[in-house]
Amino acid sequence: MNTCQILFVTANVIVTEAYVGSFSRKSAFLGQPAASPTFVSSTEIMRMDTEKDFIDAKARYNLDQLLHDSYPPSISISHAEAAQGMPWKSSIDPKYPEEEDLLYMPFWEWHMSFMKENLTNLRVMPCTNGKTDFSYNENIQKKARIVSLCASSSEYRKIRMTYYDAGENTQVYNAVFYPDPKYNLPVLGIDLLAFNRKKYLAIVDFQPLHENEEDHATTFEHRLQPIKEQYENLKGRMSSKFYDETQFFSQQMLFSRFEDESIISNELFPAFQSYVQTHLDLIREVDPVEADLDMVLKRQKAYDTYSAERDPATGLFTAMFGAEWAMDFVHDFLFSMSERPTTTRSSLPQRTQTSIGVKEPVGAARP
Repeated sequence: MNTCQILFVTANVIVTEAYVGSFSRKSAFLGQPAASPTFVSSTEIMRMDTEKDFIDAKARYNLDQLLHDSYPPSISISHAEAAQGMPWKSSIDPKYPEEEDLLYMPFWEWHMSFMKENLTNLRVMPCTNGKTDFSYNENIQKKARIVSLCASSSEYRKIRMTYYDAGENTQVYNAVFYPDPKYNLPVLGIDLLAFNRKKYLAIVDFQPLHENEEDHATTFEHRLQPIKEQYENLKGRMSSKFYDETQFFSQQMLFSRFEDESIISNELFPAFQSYVQTHLDLIREVDPVEADLDMVLKRQKAYDTYSAERDPATGLFTAMFGAEWAMDFVHDFLFSMSERPTTTRSSLPQRTQTSIGVKEPVGAARP
């Protein structure tokens, strides 16, 4: 079977099977009787692709485009959000104060509204690798749950958003926006964390694909600097424990460890909004160049591989949801273009999910 045939078969499998996850979830949400899919063997083709890098980056992009164009517009991103009960109004942990919203849920809600109002041809995309539904998982005993949503638009090849709720122990909002590769531009990354409502870590950045800013379609850090200058508490520097800040991080990254929760609403929220809007402005101002597709996709793949290899959040996911789910979630959803390690990854200590920036142990976000 050649690459084109694989793309066609795989696309039909995903479009048919994946609403925001498994066939049964789609059926239940749309009010259809649950039924067992009859194309199990075809889904294995996608597993071969995902796990063994069976097709190259451009073929993978063509598959994404086919999926985007084929996905029913009637299944809106609002439907995908509602299928998992989002936005959540209370925590899975009953000890979390009932009168308070989940800490970072306003960021999720604003982000959803922004996408609906500003992105062109927005489509919800599958949160599955063919065998596992990544749209939702929970550990009732440990009082933790995780929800994810994936989408694409004319501006962005992939948009992924994840919220992790473990009561007052841990709250996380993580999102990464990959520009369509016809735009040679940085990736937009957001990671917001809270530990025990005492320690907070925030990262928002235009993550460069190239070592030199000038190698992008246009320079961008001068656009971010005046925004960052307004927020004194967001001018921190990340540690080098897990990442080299000279790779895939800009000089205008918003970074902060803090203990004053008011910083979230007073500084972090408006700065986050400005960065998100500026990123879309950048895309709209740059002319697409189809000739750049291969080069940009290779750099996005390098970004995914670099990030997946250094993501100690796998330890937390393993502890909460099992080793197989954790590895698949990191490589098949969070960083879906990454190359898997050839050897088994050793166990990592439990760490918070910081999938775009500094990876910090739970409780280690100290000034």
